[in-house]
Amino acid sequence: MPGCRSALRRVVDDGRDGGAITMAIEAFFLLANDAYLSGQWGDLPKLTEEGLRWCARYDYRLTAEPGRFLRGLLAAAQGDTATARSTADRLVAWGNPRGLGLLRVYAAHIRALSSLGEADFESAYRHLRSVITPGEIPAHLPHALWLFLDFAEAAARTGRHGEAAAHVAAVRGAGIPAVSPRLAMMTDAAEAVATPDAVDHELFRRAVDTPDAERWPFEWARIRLAYGERLRRARAGAEARGHLDAALGTFRRLGAGPWSARAANELRASGIPVGTAASGAGRPSPLTPQELQVARPAATGLTNKQIAARLLLSPRTVAGHLSNAFPKLNVTSRAGLRDALTGLAPERTA
Repeated sequence: MPGCRSALRRVVDDGRDGGAITMAIEAFFLLANDAYLSGQWGDLPKLTEEGLRWCARYDYRLTAEPGRFLRGLLAAAQGDTATARSTADRLVAWGNPRGLGLLRVYAAHIRALSSLGEADFESAYRHLRSVITPGEIPAHLPHALWLFLDFAEAAARTGRHGEAAAHVAAVRGAGIPAVSPRLAMMTDAAEAVATPDAVDHELFRRAVDTPDAERWPFEWARIRLAYGERLRRARAGAEARGHLDAALGTFRRLGAGPWSARAANELRASGIPVGTAASGAGRPSPLTPQELQVARPAATGLTNKQIAARLLLSPRTVAGHLSNAFPKLNVTSRAGLRDALTGLAPERTA
């Protein structure tokens, strides 16, 4: 895509001067696609705006959907859940009566990315499983190449390691890693994520060290987050922190709020206090970082099992942290956590 930018801009200019409008719209959306992958997220809304405006003017409904998809995907990555959800719903509502299966795939992608950012791996798995058959790479659905890393993470994090491994094997069997360095990086990462229990250092390092991997900052940061999570769980905290800190910095630069929260939670669990700049407001928290990390999702109604899956802890450990937190906050049940946590000062950055 970077090598095509100038040519695509010429197509856009030709459309503005009275040339082929449909080609100009597609060029806008290809440039927006490039902006998403290359981390130029501030450019994506501007690139899609004019293309969508032309689609509305000429009633090009189908031509507009890739632009809407990219906007929904960006909203999901940045934590704008309402926009992501409404975009996905709109894609399905318009596409289903017309038999447009690709729009269901677009919607599943948006919903799954939103769930992954929130560490809701079961929901992400369900969304992806609605359009993916583990171990099969459809011959006529190029968008499948956007989804295999997401599926590997969702399946592995919900205990479906066999499905994750089968899907990665299909990716390798189809020769996808040979298509581009980016797809090779994602395949190595997907296989590393699919490996149960052990940390496959060779695969993770090969993915992280892909030449020019920073060209795809969001995916690269996700891989470093996954590696850091595995290292922390293997009690290699010092090594994990470097990857987690790099991931956090990239997510913050992109404005990927849910992913920043995931990386920050992992850093806290590794023993590094992380937070926003302190404002001085609020009362000091009586809880330890891990107790606070567990108490906040518990206050939203999540079960111990759900919290454990998000934080890579055991349900017993979650229960222990909550038992310690209750008397410190002067509450006797989860129902009182929300009010008790309101007004606590934010954690200070170390």
